[in-house]
Amino acid sequence: MTEMAHGTVVVHTGDAVIPRWWSTIDRVTLGCVFALFAIGILLGFAASPPLAESNGHEPFHYVIRQAFFGGIALNVIILVSMMSPLAVRRWGVIGFAFAVLAVAMLPVFGTDYGMGATRWYSLGFASLQPSEFLKPVFVVFTAWMMAASQEVAGPPGKTFSLIVTVLLVGCLALQPDFGQAALVIFAWMVIYFVAGAPMLVLAIVIGAVGLFGVFAYSASEHFRRRIDGFLSDEVGENTQLGYATDAIREGGLFGTGLGEGSVKWTLPDAHTDFIIAVAAEEYGLVLVLVIIALYLTIALRSFSRLMKERDPFARLAGTGLVSLLALQAFINMGVAVRLLPAKGMTLPFVSYGGSSLIATGIAVGMLLVFTRTRPQGDIADHLLSRQR
Repeated sequence: MTEMAHGTVVVHTGDAVIPRWWSTIDRVTLGCVFALFAIGILLGFAASPPLAESNGHEPFHYVIRQAFFGGIALNVIILVSMMSPLAVRRWGVIGFAFAVLAVAMLPVFGTDYGMGATRWYSLGFASLQPSEFLKPVFVVFTAWMMAASQEVAGPPGKTFSLIVTVLLVGCLALQPDFGQAALVIFAWMVIYFVAGAPMLVLAIVIGAVGLFGVFAYSASEHFRRRIDGFLSDEVGENTQLGYATDAIREGGLFGTGLGEGSVKWTLPDAHTDFIIAVAAEEYGLVLVLVIIALYLTIALRSFSRLMKERDPFARLAGTGLVSLLALQAFINMGVAVRLLPAKGMTLPFVSYGGSSLIATGIAVGMLLVFTRTRPQGDIADHLLSRQR
């Protein structure tokens, strides 16, 4: 009856790994991810040549690098999605320890590349942004802590995860990287909410976040300038938001055509933070709606599958991962249309960026693990086993 109600796929232990993986994976979500990456390569051909030319590279230098790192990311998705939830938890916790260490050492060994924020390690041939890799493993660690706290005589996982979150947010704010800090807070709140958080505690956390925002506004000129620009009645024509707004307006319904857009010549982050402006200008509202539909499909299918999940850890971790992916996409597109203050954040699988691509690949691979169909057992048996 459980299999009939929940659509569980019965898999024999003797089956080969690849057929078993293919029969249980969410193939629609996987297809949406590949489609987003293909769109990113297409937009890279339009957005990156001006930057490559100004930096003395071949016209499609950044497209080639995008394809290289994207290929790694897609392989990471497939390899990670073949793991078990237990293996994801173990490697996720280990990865979290390394990611925290990497973020903590940024003030000593990191570089800012002249952008005023020490967020990267220079590897010579490429750069590494540890905060990108911190997000998925932070979700796994937090979900593990909160799931453990629900067990009989379990540890105070919720309290411990809150302490860790506050320390991480402090490290990220010192870079400063308020965007990634906000994502970490959001991920913790989502997981805590799904784990059954009291509304009073969530209200206190939201209030504390508000106070932190006021402090950041008064202490950081960079942060204050972005907030003031967002609240201003007028958008400067020669600002990033001004260029992006003009590009979206010029694109209309069907766009100006491949290669006919002009925003890529004036907007320095056209291939990363404002890639959606390039899509809107050259391909119009149609492509933007396709991109939104792909993200919505990933989110809704993942939430639907996670609602049937019996394992608390898998349910909490999966919810946190898909919420992070959806929020990051919303923030990127929201900034371009001035729904949100300007914030350097990539559009997952579409924007250029090696760290972002590979880290998001790890996150999606983990998400596919938690949304795979597998025998769940009867819910009564599950509840009885937790009471023993």
